Amino acid sequence: MLGNSSSANCTLSSPPLLGEICKLFVMVLLIIAIILGNVVSLLVFLQARQFRTSQGYLKVSLALADLAVGLIVVPYSVYREASSLASGMGQGSSSCSIPSLPCFVTGPIFAGCTFVSITTIFLLSVERSVAVLKPLHKRAVITKRRTVWLILFSWSMSFLLAVVPMISSPDITLQYNPCSKMCTYAFPAGRLPGSPWNIMLLFPAFDFSLLGGTFVINFITFTAIRQYCKARRWLGSEAQHNSRLSFSDITAAKTIGILTFAFSASFSPIAVFVVGSVLGYQWCQFSFYAFWILTSNSCWNVAIYSAWDPKFRQGVRELFSRPVLNSASQRPSRSTEGDSSAPACVAVLKEMFHPENA
Repeated sequence: MLGNSSSANCTLSSPPLLGEICKLFVMVLLIIAIILGNVVSLLVFLQARQFRTSQGYLKVSLALADLAVGLIVVPYSVYREASSLASGMGQGSSSCSIPSLPCFVTGPIFAGCTFVSITTIFLLSVERSVAVLKPLHKRAVITKRRTVWLILFSWSMSFLLAVVPMISSPDITLQYNPCSKMCTYAFPAGRLPGSPWNIMLLFPAFDFSLLGGTFVINFITFTAIRQYCKARRWLGSEAQHNSRLSFSDITAAKTIGILTFAFSASFSPIAVFVVGSVLGYQWCQFSFYAFWILTSNSCWNVAIYSAWDPKFRQGVRELFSRPVLNSASQRPSRSTEGDSSAPACVAVLKEMFHPENA
């Protein structure tokens, strides 16, 4: 997503072949984990009616952003590294100073999907905060239609922000960096980073502003949950009857809190790297770990759902048991098969934009 690819990075000595092969192997594993995990998440969210809520739509948006990283960004890095290993000893220095057309696609996609992830986590925190603090007003304040418009706005704003460095300065371009093994924003060969490079600070400033707001919202939410749990212990069942805050609401809030911590942990190294790049430091080895720790975050969400969300685990069980049941019960009928397979995505789209369900 970010980075400083100066000519010093293009004259690196040949790295150990075994280390490069191991890194390539990790990249391939990441592709498999990201695609499988997020495809399962999307199928669960789209098939189960209990997830066709504002929270479910936001989680679909998050899964789509992560899936785009696994389908587009990481495979291109694997292709470049595999080509480099096949042609030599993995130096990759011959083309690092030449901007390539795929980098102008994968670079903004990685940056945009990162921004989509943090804005979606922020919106999830706001949705859970309203559900906990104002449970009786949740359906009136957070509607499906508003959620869809917020999702569309977050995607548009995120990808617009991703191309701001190239729009703001003609000296900033996108190049494949052999250190980070990613397409990163950089100055062309022969030009040193100058004052236009400060625009890169917009990325960590934007993300940490949203992360700070997310932590504040989560703190308020968990404070309210703690007070509610204390009241329920003291008053027994009366506290539960006087409030519509359910166990699933509390579990969802905890899950989103864990998502926030996971994203913060994965984004912090890249933020340090960006600030260091603006100051003129070149951290080749650190850039690889920073970028790929952030990339690995794209496969963490499904693990977090599986560990903390009982509804998601139930949805996964139903998803993998459904083909067996359908093959036994729907084999004689062909018309019902068309009714049960296609409408999942269609029904979700209808519920998103249908006025009665908003």
